[in-house]
Amino acid sequence: MKSAEIRQKYLKFFESKGHTIVPSSPVVPHDDPTLLFANAGMNQFKDVFLGFDKRPYTRATTAQKCIRAGGKHNDLENVGYTARHHTFFEMMGNFSFGDYFKKDAISFAWELLTQVFGLPPEKLLVTVYAEDDEAYDIWHRQVGVPAEKIVRIGDNKGARYASDNFWMMGDTGPCGPCTEIFYDHGPEIAGGPPGSPDEDGDRFIEIWNIVFMQYNRDEAGNMNPLPRPSVDTGMGLERVAAVLQHVHSNYEIDLFVNLLAAAAQAVADAGGTPEAGSPSLKVIADHIRACSFTIVDGVVPGNEGRGYVLRRIVRRAVRHGYKLGARQPFLYSLVAALVKEMGEAYPELKRDQARIEEVLKGEESRFFETIANGMTLLDQALADLNGKTVLDGETAFRLHDTFGFPLDLTADVCRERSVTVDEAGFDAAMARQREQARAAGRFKGASLLEYDGAATRFVGYDALTAPAKVLALYRDGKPVETLQAGDEGVVVLDVSPFYAESGGQVGDHGLIAVPNGAQRFAVTDTQKIQATVWGHHGRLEAGSLKVGDAVTAEVNAARRAKTTRNHSATHLLHKALRQVLGDHVAQKGSLVDPDHTRFDFSHNKPMTADEIQAVEAIVNAEIRANAETVIRQLPYDEAIALGAMALFGEKYGDVVRMVDVADTRELCGGTHVARSGEIGVFKIASEGGVAAGIRRVDGLTGEGALAWIQQQLAALAEAAAAARAPVNELPARIVQLQTQVKDLNRDLDRLKAKAASSQGQNLAGQAQKLASGVHVLVARLDGMDARALRATVDQLKDQLKSLVVVLAAASDGKVQLVAGVTADRVGTIRAGELVAGVAAQVGGKGGGKPDFAMAGGTDVAALDGALAAVRSQLVQKLEG
Repeated sequence: MKSAEIRQKYLKFFESKGHTIVPSSPVVPHDDPTLLFANAGMNQFKDVFLGFDKRPYTRATTAQKCIRAGGKHNDLENVGYTARHHTFFEMMGNFSFGDYFKKDAISFAWELLTQVFGLPPEKLLVTVYAEDDEAYDIWHRQVGVPAEKIVRIGDNKGARYASDNFWMMGDTGPCGPCTEIFYDHGPEIAGGPPGSPDEDGDRFIEIWNIVFMQYNRDEAGNMNPLPRPSVDTGMGLERVAAVLQHVHSNYEIDLFVNLLAAAAQAVADAGGTPEAGSPSLKVIADHIRACSFTIVDGVVPGNEGRGYVLRRIVRRAVRHGYKLGARQPFLYSLVAALVKEMGEAYPELKRDQARIEEVLKGEESRFFETIANGMTLLDQALADLNGKTVLDGETAFRLHDTFGFPLDLTADVCRERSVTVDEAGFDAAMARQREQARAAGRFKGASLLEYDGAATRFVGYDALTAPAKVLALYRDGKPVETLQAGDEGVVVLDVSPFYAESGGQVGDHGLIAVPNGAQRFAVTDTQKIQATVWGHHGRLEAGSLKVGDAVTAEVNAARRAKTTRNHSATHLLHKALRQVLGDHVAQKGSLVDPDHTRFDFSHNKPMTADEIQAVEAIVNAEIRANAETVIRQLPYDEAIALGAMALFGEKYGDVVRMVDVADTRELCGGTHVARSGEIGVFKIASEGGVAAGIRRVDGLTGEGALAWIQQQLAALAEAAAAARAPVNELPARIVQLQTQVKDLNRDLDRLKAKAASSQGQNLAGQAQKLASGVHVLVARLDGMDARALRATVDQLKDQLKSLVVVLAAASDGKVQLVAGVTADRVGTIRAGELVAGVAAQVGGKGGGKPDFAMAGGTDVAALDGALAAVRSQLVQKLEG
C-alpha cells in the first residue's frame, strides 16, 4: 500500500466514523508563540482542548505536517543515522472533543489496523497505563487482545504520573493516561517488548498512541476529572507505511525510495559520486521535505529563530552532498521530485515550487562559497587530535563564526569520526565574542560603516607621529562633513601611525589635532573599516573637524610601548610553551593590550608549578639576551621554508611579514620591540582552562610585571602577619593551622553523629506503623546538614527494620532531602524515585539508589506541602 493511499484510507475511514477531515495547519504555528514548529497533530486543536475555542464539529481527523528540528523537540542530529528519525514527518490523528472516549477510540484503532490495513492481530501488542483498568478491560474483554499482549506501564520516570503511558500538556492543565499500539517485527529482530530492559531494540515498533484526556492537573498536583473527557491520537505515516510495505526502515518506503533516487541524481549532476544506501543521501532526502514545507509557510534562512533552524537544515544537507562530491548547488533541484510525491496531498508545494527552488538555490550558493575552506579547517583540526575524542570549542566557534557552520553541523561531522564537540568551550567562545562586542561600544563595528574612498597608508611601524588629511568623518555610524566639540565619531585619514586592531593586538590610542591645537580629536580605539582603511574612534574635545582638514596624528607612545612589549613577549611565550609542554601546543587565541598578554593554547591538563617556572625561565633568558628583532617582507612559501610559524586558521597573502623576536620566527603583522631586552621582565600571573583541551595563561611584562610582583609580596606579608609567623615560616604555619582545623572538624563530626543517633532514637517514636508492618516516617529537621540527615536515616533503619523514611531540612533558603527504604521494601518503593518526586515540588532534583537517595531544592515555602503530600501517598500505597 503506497504512502498516499495510506493517508487517504486513514482520513476516509475516520470520515466514515463521523469525523470532519480538517486540513493540516502550517508547520509554522502563527498563533502559538510557545511552539517553534508544529510537532504534533493536536497543536492546532490546543485551544479546543483547553476550552478556549469551539469548533462546529466534535470529531476531527487530520494528516498534520510536523517538524522536529529545533527547541525542545529536536531530532535533527539523529536524522540519517537511524531508521525512523526525521526532521519532517506526517502525523495522522483522530480527535474527540468531549464526544467519544476510550471504548470508541480503541475500537476505531483496532478496526482500522486489522480490517482496513489488514495487519495480523497476532503481530500487534498494546500498552496501557498501569492504573488504567478501564483501558485494559476494553482491550482484553471487548477487543479480545490476549492478556500476554497487553503491557501495563507505571510511573517509570521518577515521579508520580511521570510515565511513558501518561500524557501531560504541561506542569498543569489537561492530562491523562494513554495506550500505545506496537507492531512486532518478529523474534529475528533484536529487542524486547515495551517496559522491558531491551525495549529500545527494533523488534517492537510503536505505530499509534491514543491519549485519554480525562484530568486537569492543578498547581497542587491534584488530578481533577474533566467534565468532558477528550481523545487525542497520533500515528506516524512513515512508520505505518514501513510496516504495511514490509520494510524495516522508513527510508525504504515508496516516498523515500523515489526521493533517494532523485537525491542521488542531483548529487551526481553536481559532480558527486553518490553511494547507494549512504546515510548522506538519507539526510538529503529527509531535509528537502523539511526545507520545502518551511519555506512554503513563509520562513526564509536567517540567523534567528525559525530562519536559523531552516539555515541549519539546508547547510546540513549541503554538507552531506559535499561529502559525496557535489561542488555546486543541488538541493533545490529536488523540489520537483518532492512535488511529484506529495504535491497532490499538499498543493501548496506545487503552487510555490519556483519560490522554494529560488530560496534554496540562493542559500546553497552562499554556503558553497565557504564550505571548502571550512571543511579544510575542520579536517585538519580532526587530524590534529591524534587519537583524542573531543574537538575544542574554539575551533567549533571559528567554523561557526567564519564559515557559517552551525554547531550541530560540526558535531555531525565529528560524530562520523567518533569525536564529540566541547559545547561548553563553544558557548564560552560565543560569550566572549558577545562581551567584546558590548565592550567595544557603538562605534566598534567599523566594518559596518559605508566607505568607498582611498585607502589609509599605515606608517606606524616606523613612526608614532605623521601629518595626515581627513578623508571621511562619521557620527552615529553615518557619514558627516563636520564633527563639533563633544561629538563622538570615527575619523578616516589618508596616512596613519595608529595600529588598527588585528591579530590579537588591540588598536592604538592617541590624538588627532591641527598644528595649533585648536581642534583635538582624542582617539580611544583604532579599527579597520576595510582591509586597508583605518577608522579612528573617539571624541572631539575641542573645535570642529571637517573632511579635508590637514591634521597631525600622534599615537600614545607609552601605551603603544606597553602593548609592543606584551606582543613580543607573546612570541617568546609561545615558543617556550612548546619547548616545555611539547609540540602539540598550538595557539588558539590571544589578546595583547597594554596591561597583559592573554594566550590560549592547546593542552589537555593544567600546567604544574615547575612547568610555569620553566616557561618563565626560558622567556626571561631570551629577554636578557637582548637580541635584535628582525622583520622582513617576503613571499609566503619562502617564509615557511625558512621555518616561520603560521598560525592555524589565519589568512595570509602571497607576501607576508616575518618577525624574528630573539629565537622565535612567526608570521605577524603586529608591532614589536627593537630588541628583546626592552621587554624587561616576564611573569605568568595566572593559568587555567577555558575549554576542553584549551588552556590560558595571562602574562605580564615590564612595569606591569613589577607591580604584580609587589602586590603579591604585600599580600604574602599580610598573610604572614595574620598567621603570626615570619614570611619564610608561613608554609609550615599554614600546615599547622590546617591540622588544627582538621582535628576540630573531626570532633565536630563525632558530635553530629552523636546528635544524629539521639535524634534517630527520638524520631523512631514518631514513625507510623502500618498494618503491613512497615513504618512510615516523614519529618522536617531544620538545621541539619546532609551528613547528619544521612546518619539519622541509618539510625532509623537499624531501629525500625522495616521502614520508608523521608527527612528534610531547610537552611539559608535551601532544602536538603534524603530518603531511605529498608531492603524488604525496595521492591515496592524506590528511594531514588521517592526523593525525586519530592524534590520536583521544591524546585530541585536528585536521586540515588533504591535504598537511599538525596536531593536538594530552593523553594522552602513549598516544603511542608511537599512533605504532607508524600506522606499521604506513601501511606496510601503501602496500605494498599
